[in-house]
Amino acid sequence: MNYEQVINSAPKVLVEFYASWCPHCQRMMPIVADVKEKEEGKVAVYQYDVDKYAELTDANGVESYPTFILYKNGEEVWRSAGEMPESALLSELRKY
Repeated sequence: MNYEQVINSAPKVLVEFYASWCPHCQRMMPIVADVKEKEEGKVAVYQYDVDKYAELTDANGVESYPTFILYKNGEEVWRSAGEMPESALLSELRKY
């Protein structure tokens, strides 16, 4: 599936750009896993390793990790970079 298909694969799609060597990303991994489980059926979650998807990372203007981008009906509606508590991430997802 290409990126355009990914962001249009569900009414709400959360994309995370992360780096396996990034300590902030490592701390967010269990949080993102919990969010994915809690929002199953409401938000599709996709994760891209910036080292494996460098071109896609650049094309989306991602400069710090982790970066979260929320799409609603294929349009970007929210973006944030860095660590955040699970409650904050859930709150943003549920706003839209």
